[in-house]
Amino acid sequence: MKNEIVKHLFRKPFIPHSALRNAHAQTIISSLVPRRTPRLDRQSEPRYFDAGPGVRVLAHCSWQQDRARCPTVLILHGLEGSAESSYMLGTAEKALAAGFNAIRINHRNCGGTENLTPTLYHAGLTDDLRQVLSELMENDGLQEISLVGFSLGGNIALKLAGEIGSAAPAPLKRVVAISPSLDLPSCADAIEARSNLLYHMSFLLSLRGRLRRKARLYPDRYDESRLRGVWSIREFDSVYTAPHSGFRDVADYYERASALPHINRIAVPALIIQSRDDPFIPFAPFESQEVASNPNVALMATDHGGHVGFLAAAAEDGDRFWAEARAVEFLRLPIK
Repeated sequence: MKNEIVKHLFRKPFIPHSALRNAHAQTIISSLVPRRTPRLDRQSEPRYFDAGPGVRVLAHCSWQQDRARCPTVLILHGLEGSAESSYMLGTAEKALAAGFNAIRINHRNCGGTENLTPTLYHAGLTDDLRQVLSELMENDGLQEISLVGFSLGGNIALKLAGEIGSAAPAPLKRVVAISPSLDLPSCADAIEARSNLLYHMSFLLSLRGRLRRKARLYPDRYDESRLRGVWSIREFDSVYTAPHSGFRDVADYYERASALPHINRIAVPALIIQSRDDPFIPFAPFESQEVASNPNVALMATDHGGHVGFLAAAAEDGDRFWAEARAVEFLRLPIK
């Protein structure tokens, strides 16, 4: 079945813009292109979800007129992104046009929500997503829910699907992960490469700024002075993320938070879209037995696209963002 899905989706193959064949150009330019989102502008409202004791997350919900009768997609952003990240907006707009309810979820602390919890988010934190799913099923009566995650959010979506395996609730229908960081140890190694200095420093400066804001809100919990020795993402995770999230150390965090060991237990149709030239997500884990052996997991691999880029040469329905279009198309496919 997964081969047929990939073949169908590749009827519209990814052809990069001639000026954007380079992986870094795809990664950077795609994040800078503004999105036109007329439906979101008309149909978006904030909603807070209680994700645990002392933890709330903010989502932005865009509903169809009869929400309970329509399918819903939950969209998850990457490291230091938010519900307002361009790929989040673009995917939600496409989902709305296709008849879905679209819910853009901020990971805890993201999107200006540091005051909603004393805790930090991390790459394997599936608890919040579980709680959002539970509330939408039980309180809103939604009967068809799918997940679309980008980068870190893709890792979380795949990990959750693997954790629940065959016990997945009936409303959870499908999962899509675009450029997911499904093997954190290799991603941590890759981001530290000299060629990735721009991305590395961008992420790190954002993480450092967020920790300073957390320290001002919760001075008894976070020691801001320790930032003086933190000049890599790995060091940040070692000093802050791992110990504050219940992991033994940074190696334990990367191992236990990765989705890769859970992939073989995914029991709902899942699609992974990954470029071979992603600057800081190594491709080797996507060729692993965990991915290849699961008949429910389809991999769409492209030669170009960078990280969450996939900016195409030709516009499709006025939009050049190929991966977002394939994600929504997959959610609409009739799969038995």
